[in-house]
Amino acid sequence: MAGDLPFEQPLAELRAKIEELRRFGSDKNIDFTEEIMRLEERYARLEEEIYTEISVQQKLQIARFPMRPTTLDYIQNVFTDFLELHGDRLYRDDLAIVGGLAKLNGVPVTVVGHQKGKDTKDNIARNFGMPHPEGFRKALRLMQQADKFKRPIITFIDTSGAYPGGAAEERGQAEAIARNLREMASFKVPIICVVIGEGGSGGALALGVGNRVLMLEHAIYSVISPEGAASILFKDSTKALQAAETMKITAQDILKLGVIDEIIPEPKGGAHRNLEEQSRNIKEMLWKHLEELVALSADELREDRYRKFRSIGEVALYQNG
Repeated sequence: MAGDLPFEQPLAELRAKIEELRRFGSDKNIDFTEEIMRLEERYARLEEEIYTEISVQQKLQIARFPMRPTTLDYIQNVFTDFLELHGDRLYRDDLAIVGGLAKLNGVPVTVVGHQKGKDTKDNIARNFGMPHPEGFRKALRLMQQADKFKRPIITFIDTSGAYPGGAAEERGQAEAIARNLREMASFKVPIICVVIGEGGSGGALALGVGNRVLMLEHAIYSVISPEGAASILFKDSTKALQAAETMKITAQDILKLGVIDEIIPEPKGGAHRNLEEQSRNIKEMLWKHLEELVALSADELREDRYRKFRSIGEVALYQNG
C-alpha cells in the first residue's frame, strides 16, 4: 500500500502475498479460501503486535511522515466557514503559517497553525513548515484580533522549528517568538493548542501557550530536534534515537510530565490512515475542552494559563516511602 512506513514493511509484504494469491486463484479458478484466511489471521496478529508497542523511533517516523495530515487538512474537516487571512501587515505573507476565521459546531473561532507542504514544490513555498518572523507576527495579528472580538483561539502545531537562517535572524526571529509567548499568556479568551505532528523548539512554543495543550497519539514535542540534541550532547547526529529516548518527546511521556493535558487517539497506523476518523477525534476533544473554558471569565482564563505553565517542571526530587 502506498504510504507504508519502514517498520510496516512486513505488513506490506504480507498484504502483497494475500493479493497475489487472490489474483492467482481468480485467474486459474482455484479455491485458496483457507490459505487466504490463514494469511489474514497472521496479518491481524502481526498488525496488533506492531501497533500495540510503537517505539520512539517509530513515533518519529510517523510524526514526520510526508503523508501525515496537515493543519489545512484538519481545518477543512473539523471546522466550517473557514476564511483564510494573510500577511503580518509589516513585511509579507509567510505560507509556513496559515490561519483565519472559522466555526466549530457553529461557534466562531480563530484557527492558526503551521503548514507543511504536500510535495516538493509546496514544501519549498511553505519553507517545510518552518516560519520566518513574519509568520509568527501573522499568527499574533490573528490572535490579537480574536482577543479583541472575543473569539476562542485554536492552534495546530507541526514544525521542526523556526527557520534558523540569517535573514530570519535579521528580521527579529527571537523577538517575534518571545512576543507571541508574552501576548498569548495575557489573552482574555480560551486558547487550545494541538500538537498534530512534530512540535519542535521555539517555533512550536510560539503557538503553544494555551489553557489546554493536546497532542495526537503519535506526535512528538521537544525543545530541540533529536538530531540537534545528539550533535550537542554526543557530538554525533547519528545518535538521534538515543537522544530522543532520553528527551522524553512522545505524547505518553509528556503527559506524565504534565506538559500536555490530554492525548488524542489516532487510527491504527497513524492519522494518515484515516483522516475522517482523526478529524472526528480532534473535533470531539476540542469541543469538550472549549465547553469547559468558555464558562471561565477573562481573569480566570489568564490565571488558569498562568497556573498551568508555572506547574510545568515541578518534580519530586525525593520520595519518602
